[in-house]
Amino acid sequence: MTRQPFRRDGHRGETLRFRFDGRDYEGCRGDTLAAALLANGVRTVATSVRLGRPRGVFAAWTEEPNALVQIEHPFPEPMLQATTVELYDGLVARGLPGKGRLSGGADPARHDGVYAHCDVLVVGAGPAGLSAALSAAGSGARVVLADDRPVPGGSLPDTAETVDGVPGAEWAAAALAELDGHPDVRVLARTGVLGYYDDNYLVAVERRGERASSRERVWRIRARRVVLATGAHERSVAFAGNDRPGVMLASAARAYVNRYGVLPGRRAVVFTANDSAYAAARDLAAAGVEVAAVVDVRRGGGRSWDGSEVLAGHLVTGVGGQEGVSSVTVSADSGGGPAGELSGGSAGGREFEADLLLVSGGWNPVVHLFGQAGGRLRYDERLGAFLPAATRQAVEVAGAARGLSTLGRCLADGAAAGARAAEAAGFRAGHRPAARAEDAPEAPAEHVWLVPAADYRGHFVDLQRDVTVADVMRATGAGLRSVEHVKRYTTAGTAHDQGKTSGLLTGGVVAHLLGVDVAELGTTTFRAPYVPVSFATLAGRDRGALHDPVRVTPLHGWHVARGALFENVGQWKRPRYYPRAGEDMRTAVLRECAAVRQGAGAMDVSTLGKIDLQGPDAAELLDRLYTTMMGTLPVGAIRYGVMCRPDGTVFDDGTVARLAEDRFLATTTTGNAAAVLDWMEEWLQTEWPSLRVYCTSVTEQWATVALAGPGSRAVLARLAPGLAVDRESFPFMTWRDARVAGIEARVCRISFSGELAYEINVSAWDGLALWEAVQGSGAVTPYGTETMHVLRAEKGYPIVGQDTDGTVTPADLGLDWAVSRKKADYVGKRSHARPGDLRPDRKHLVGLLPDDPDRLLPEGAHLVATARLPEPPVPTLGHVTSGYRSAALGRTFALALVSGGRERVGERLYVPVGADQVPVTVTRHVLYDPEGARRDG
Repeated sequence: MTRQPFRRDGHRGETLRFRFDGRDYEGCRGDTLAAALLANGVRTVATSVRLGRPRGVFAAWTEEPNALVQIEHPFPEPMLQATTVELYDGLVARGLPGKGRLSGGADPARHDGVYAHCDVLVVGAGPAGLSAALSAAGSGARVVLADDRPVPGGSLPDTAETVDGVPGAEWAAAALAELDGHPDVRVLARTGVLGYYDDNYLVAVERRGERASSRERVWRIRARRVVLATGAHERSVAFAGNDRPGVMLASAARAYVNRYGVLPGRRAVVFTANDSAYAAARDLAAAGVEVAAVVDVRRGGGRSWDGSEVLAGHLVTGVGGQEGVSSVTVSADSGGGPAGELSGGSAGGREFEADLLLVSGGWNPVVHLFGQAGGRLRYDERLGAFLPAATRQAVEVAGAARGLSTLGRCLADGAAAGARAAEAAGFRAGHRPAARAEDAPEAPAEHVWLVPAADYRGHFVDLQRDVTVADVMRATGAGLRSVEHVKRYTTAGTAHDQGKTSGLLTGGVVAHLLGVDVAELGTTTFRAPYVPVSFATLAGRDRGALHDPVRVTPLHGWHVARGALFENVGQWKRPRYYPRAGEDMRTAVLRECAAVRQGAGAMDVSTLGKIDLQGPDAAELLDRLYTTMMGTLPVGAIRYGVMCRPDGTVFDDGTVARLAEDRFLATTTTGNAAAVLDWMEEWLQTEWPSLRVYCTSVTEQWATVALAGPGSRAVLARLAPGLAVDRESFPFMTWRDARVAGIEARVCRISFSGELAYEINVSAWDGLALWEAVQGSGAVTPYGTETMHVLRAEKGYPIVGQDTDGTVTPADLGLDWAVSRKKADYVGKRSHARPGDLRPDRKHLVGLLPDDPDRLLPEGAHLVATARLPEPPVPTLGHVTSGYRSAALGRTFALALVSGGRERVGERLYVPVGADQVPVTVTRHVLYDPEGARRDG
């Protein structure tokens, strides 16, 4: 067990034991994992994702790009920042190479969510945020203060600054206690706001700890006014070796010394372009860290410094060491470069022995949430950063988030913002005096993006993605001029830190390379989430069947009682098959198929989508949406139809029955019922608002029983003695109203099996009575969806979504007959005339017969032309869409989409399955009763 050799004297608290990368360590209560690792002298925490370079702790909070870890115990959690993981006894973790893995075990944690409303939401509990919350609370407004840290104060615990004469951390604790005393104030610690949406709707995630009943909680907050006091992030500079362990942001080193009592190194060099790093150098020196030199790129230097040597007008040109910093090379700037560009170091240079290099290239206000809210940004030349400008939302920005750099100004600005927010929400704010702090004068900063060199492969702009200045140069050299394009070309800013340390640095380098102003270049788009969030947290608590709505038909209880096994189709529970004693699925399905082909079977098809269309223009709407002519249907007739997207590909299929001159009933596939209704409404409301049509879903108003098989006519005749069921009186694709088993019903002569068949529709209330009457005839076998799939596939009837994808047209499926040549137009018609839709090598729906009649082809398997596969990439001719065993055919068969398939009938192709090349023969897609003689009995 190691003993924290880098723990500052007097800062030990309760000892906690943890394991990292297989070794046992000790830390202290209040540490983050990063702080505890630094206290134990662990410099390499992870390796980089692309280059495998060692990476150490670079920052102190959510802006950390390097120190990614995977928690193994007590709960599995991948890809967390060691800087935000609170240390607790028994923690087990390991470093990651820039990417993690999901645990194979179950997560025992619970996640939940809550909705909240408030008058004023303050994001950030730093100096400005606490001041804003105090001001707003004093007005009587309902206030929510959300901050992602465990304790309030923002940067105050990281510094030695005082507020109202007391240490900043003490003032923050007192402010929090005062807020807790207000009955209408809610303080959410450990709560990071992830997204800012329209109408002041914000989403936050609260980390509740490993011992809480729910580990994380999603807060969905609607606020009348918002104050963003999100602070600022320190940024780095691109120089050679700036990714080595031991290179750290100056503010982060200051935080580890003051907040955690940890020495991040023994001997440091400070590299800065502004005054803030001098305060960090003082605090480190006071804690016992030897500061070898302060390297200031400004020729006039900065604040007075009575410590080590200040090298004004110098820059860091190299970092020595393999696993971490061991030396720093400093050279004088040769002078004369434009803003953002140093001219390069003079020959030679001085080398300082050091194990720590602190960097401060400037400060970036945290404007991510403001950008998500639709706010525009403006570039401030003095600060060298983008600041909030105008926005359409009811939001204030305060403190460092809008570019203020001193404590006193942030305190006053936060108090004023909180008062304005409360007044805008309808409350009278008091005149509470703002807390005070002494602000030291500041010298102007210099805005530096990179240190020039002959080779930029070691100048990193994005540490998480291993993006270097050389990568950015390749992007601009390829002609990219937009920072958004460069981001996607290089992946800079796309990792877990979302560009917090790399975004503006990358933009500055791009602007320098292109010779344009950073203001002209702009920024990339800020998108939620601001910090990473797990899918489990967003999904919320597992509520079992309540997690996703479950829809059941009126016959569901009967199916359950008869032992049916179900499958989920479009949220519906549909019986898949009805096993008898000793039957597996294969045996049961073959039995059910034989019963339908040889006698009579019944299936619950109540889940089919049903849309009632009424109005004088209903026929016109259907003619425009279906490839088939629907307006010529006589009352009492039914027609099959296909819907296409504008690109000509199949969207859905079904039937349309004409109930009256101005009324139709359209059926859809089970899974597409809602989508088809939405499709109809979209065209009606956006393209054809003049059409007088009303579309109403009636799916759940009807229970439907499909009665199929050569014996179905006799069964229906017994159940409906008043209905003429002979072929001439009741032809295919017509419907009749009748009493079936004494129940008012609409009977349709429709078949999805190729057999003589009927679909009997009754009120949902009468569905069970009808089904029991059908089953009570003694000659009908219930069958499920698996049997239905086999029966329709034997006949070559495609299922949209299984035998189709986003490229298939009606012609590809052999449905040319369902495409009207007489209609002037329909959705997709023009696309069907494109040369690409008429190519002979398009994929066609065909049948496949394996040489081995017992070999079942897996759906999704590819087809190739030869038994011996060539070297990858292997050209494929298509893929298997459906594969089944057939009782009627006495063998296995499949349907497939094959390039030029109709011209390949009779050809031998091969299906790679594991190590086998399964030989198959291409056939027409209709394998059973191709003449259709069985359809009419």
